[in-house]
Amino acid sequence: MATRCTKLTEKLSRVFIVVLLVSSCIAFITGCGVTTGVSTPSQGNALISSQPMQNGEEKLRVSYIDVGQGDSILIQIPNGKNVLIDAGENDQGDKVVSYIRSQGVKRLDLTIWTHPHSDHIGGADAVTKAFDIGQIVMPKQTSSTQSFRSLLTAISQKGLKITEAKAGLKLDLGSEVKAEMLAPNSTQYEEVNDYSAVLRLTYGQTAFLFTGDAQSESEQEMMNAGYDLRADVLKVGHHGSRTSTSAAFLARVQPEYAVISVGNDNDYGHPTVNTLTRLQKAGVSLYRTDESGTVVAESDGKNITFTVGRTSQ
Repeated sequence: MATRCTKLTEKLSRVFIVVLLVSSCIAFITGCGVTTGVSTPSQGNALISSQPMQNGEEKLRVSYIDVGQGDSILIQIPNGKNVLIDAGENDQGDKVVSYIRSQGVKRLDLTIWTHPHSDHIGGADAVTKAFDIGQIVMPKQTSSTQSFRSLLTAISQKGLKITEAKAGLKLDLGSEVKAEMLAPNSTQYEEVNDYSAVLRLTYGQTAFLFTGDAQSESEQEMMNAGYDLRADVLKVGHHGSRTSTSAAFLARVQPEYAVISVGNDNDYGHPTVNTLTRLQKAGVSLYRTDESGTVVAESDGKNITFTVGRTSQ
């Protein structure tokens, strides 16, 4: 848990808030996609890091990078644009950078730092320093941790601006995909996890939902707002914690597949039996990074296939 803010942290936090307020007037695309059924995934033991996307390949690739107890997701769009959601703990930054480079990615058009917990933004400063970045999206929530301060410093040193993550924000990633933030829907939460930026991305007839660590309060808000939550692939919230992925939320998402990013033998008991049972009862095919290493999903706009395998990083 974060300690009391120092004077330096308070100044950084105020700067962060000002940056959020002045970051505006960014063009976005509109619209939402419709989800359909997807094919049975193909599994293998291929070395994921040795399979960079080829130029002209008409597939959307989503890599749920194995960063232990944390989240990091690389999205490669057929039009050449690239998105990174989170970057794991502090000691995972170099691994995330190495994986991104191994995929032939030289620029990140969008980075989404879902919320200021170190298992999501710990490696974000390393990523920010290593790549040319087009847009940074993160919620209007500060922290006194060194991880958060290091990220703000890296952003400032590169002269980048921050776009506030909030429900209804549409992201311009080209005409091939539709990307919209579905959360956060409020500005005040008791739990930092509920500030998590939630992204729904559609490619053709397939859809992916990335939930960060959003818990039941945020899930309920998304349902109350009437968003189209349907997705073929669900990134399970908060590493499979019992506080996320409620039965009602699952019923609205209707995923065919789910991915849990989680560390082996972690101290939190993730994923919990409660969540695993709910996924099983819903008939969801499950992939876990603690069991399979990096999980890669590829969509051609109609069908989704999966490949799993330990990376060399």
